[in-house]
Amino acid sequence: MSPSAPPSPQATEDAPRRGRRKEARPGELLDAALDLFVEKGFAATKVDEVAARAGVSKGTLFLYFPSKEDLFKAVVRENIAGRFAEWDVEVESFAGTTSELVRCCLHDWWARIGSTKASGITKLMLGEAQNFPEIALFYREEVVEPGNRLIRRILQRGVERGEFRAVDLDYAVYLVLAPLVFLTMWKHSLGACVPDSPDLSPERYIDTQADTLLRGLCVHADEAPAPPRIVGLS
Repeated sequence: MSPSAPPSPQATEDAPRRGRRKEARPGELLDAALDLFVEKGFAATKVDEVAARAGVSKGTLFLYFPSKEDLFKAVVRENIAGRFAEWDVEVESFAGTTSELVRCCLHDWWARIGSTKASGITKLMLGEAQNFPEIALFYREEVVEPGNRLIRRILQRGVERGEFRAVDLDYAVYLVLAPLVFLTMWKHSLGACVPDSPDLSPERYIDTQADTLLRGLCVHADEAPAPPRIVGLS
């Protein structure tokens, strides 16, 4: 039996390249899926399109993500839900005032989420959650509720330090969220498709919203902080 021929230099080069390609596939699929979900919505996006955009077969996609729902959940975890642990640590270690923390968080949200394609997931959920209850429940548990808890924790910090008035924290959370939802909807609707729409600077908008919010929340020098209100008790 003749000895095997040594592998060609090209084959030796291709092996690690194929290995790197295989390792990169989940990330490439998630990137392609995010693009299509934001462009077309959940219902209109087909897994064949995601696979084609990522440069793989549909069968390869299903090796990593058994269904379109699993793919969507992975996209949300990769781009939003998976970051809450990091944000919790940053809030816990913040050394400045709570007003400074609020401003910092609003601008960080824009830099990390709002200005990116991932912010389009919010618009998708507002438009399609009613038609996909399983996806809506997932999004509520992994994005909405952790986000609300984080904002409430920041506001509670201000109340406990005597920096903020004792407000109904459960509803004050929405005062922080509503301007961010508006900014997201603007970015992915009128701001994206109406060429003559007035320019909106996200940074100036966030600064203005922070000024308005903090004027309502902050305890003024001539105003003694009220004791924390316990909702449900007279």
